[in-house]
Amino acid sequence: MAEYLPEVYQHFERRYPAVKEAFDALGSAEHDAGPLGERERRLIKLAIAVGAQSEGGVRSHVRKLLGVGVSEAEILHTIVLAITTIGFPATNAALSWAEEVLSEEG
Repeated sequence: MAEYLPEVYQHFERRYPAVKEAFDALGSAEHDAGPLGERERRLIKLAIAVGAQSEGGVRSHVRKLLGVGVSEAEILHTIVLAITTIGFPATNAALSWAEEVLSEEG
């Protein structure tokens, strides 16, 4: 699966390459900072995006999870776990974003 990068992200990267490089380095450092494996880190990142109600974040993390072999059921279950913390409307919004990506990528 080819990596999907939204146009706004690509534009930022072209305009501020040094900032993008520093951002990528920070991302690598945070992933390497502890004992969690890639699968767990990426599921947590999805959960954070759901809690932040970040449509772009949810879509991005669903794509990344598919890229490391996480199943659709596991992705959707991760999102459903948010319902008692962030509520029904926000959780359903995140589910709809994830399901759109899953249907596009599936």
